[in-house]
Amino acid sequence: MKDISAIRADFPILSRYVHNKPLVYFDNGATTQKPKCVLDTLYEVYTSYNSNIHRGVHFLSDKASEEYENAREKIRAFINAENKEEIIFTSGTTGSINAIAYSFGERYIKNGDEIIISHLEHHANIVPWQMLCERKGAKLRVIPVDDNGEIIFEEYLKLLSSRTRLVAVTQVSNALGVIVPVKKIIEEAHSVKIPVLVDGAQGIQHGITDVREMNCDFYVFSGHKIYGPTGIGVLYGKIEILSELPPYQGGGDMVKSVTFEKTTYADLPFRFEAGTVNFPGAIGLGKAIDYLLSIGMENISRRESELLKYAEKRLLSIGDLKIYGNSQKKISINSFLLKNIHMYDTGMILDKLGIAVRTGTHCAQPVMDRFGIDGTVRASMCFYNTVEEIDILGAGIEKVIEMFS
Repeated sequence: MKDISAIRADFPILSRYVHNKPLVYFDNGATTQKPKCVLDTLYEVYTSYNSNIHRGVHFLSDKASEEYENAREKIRAFINAENKEEIIFTSGTTGSINAIAYSFGERYIKNGDEIIISHLEHHANIVPWQMLCERKGAKLRVIPVDDNGEIIFEEYLKLLSSRTRLVAVTQVSNALGVIVPVKKIIEEAHSVKIPVLVDGAQGIQHGITDVREMNCDFYVFSGHKIYGPTGIGVLYGKIEILSELPPYQGGGDMVKSVTFEKTTYADLPFRFEAGTVNFPGAIGLGKAIDYLLSIGMENISRRESELLKYAEKRLLSIGDLKIYGNSQKKISINSFLLKNIHMYDTGMILDKLGIAVRTGTHCAQPVMDRFGIDGTVRASMCFYNTVEEIDILGAGIEKVIEMFS
């Protein structure tokens, strides 16, 4: 793995100051910072070959189309999908889930059917299914979690029934950092022929995701969570399932032919990529994948595991601090509260010290309701963070406690 100082030099924003303090960025769960190679790629797209893809015969369009499809292949290889046609570009995780909620939902969900999610879900993997259930007269069933934030697997098994049509679960809790046993969930669902969607927004960047080994039917993630541009995401689906689904948007580039009497749709993946897509974002995401592979996903996973262990030890040495999500299987997230100190007060004081953390429900209000709290302070780390920054966070938290004492 590259030296940490060299890695940090790849991310221009990490060298800036906030409130006259060096920036300590611990809000990676919300969005990751971008390496210079990604920023340079976006600049190159817009200044060297900006042109709409798949529609022109001139040089710029050919170049943009080629780089866009190259990015699709990079992502196919990165998640080990079998076919390039299984990779669909969307606006992000939310866009991908909504696409399946509409397309799969309109075709296969009817009155009385059930969809299973877990208590750990981000709102993006709750609300689209609620909307679908309201449209179709279906019912949403929820897998409960224990006091450590781990799903209660036995309760999941009880929810599976002849009425279940889909299971949609997160790979990792964005609020707690708890890793969900998605492979076991998929195996049980498949044993009764139920497809599974996995929300990989918090999993894709922390290790190796192999959709064929996982055997999920759908996998979704966002580019901005994995060091790529904002406004681009990926929907993976098994080709045999995607081939049976109707498009959820109509427009240019998703058709074979259009008359006033009848429209025929394009083949995969273009059937699900209507209109002018965010091709610069897709190309930038491909470059982010290149960057991560140059470091090595196993190296990244190992370093983040070390940071998590160090951070947990440092934070737990602070009195009156409680961490939520105490599973042994976690990514590098610590979600915590200080006794008798509001999370927003904690976050604002840390900000004055140059430390960026996330405060609130993290778009996972049911998780907070489960633990009887209004929200948490979340420090989410990634491979460009350092133990020195964790020490700064620890000292900052102690300063907060001192101020309120």
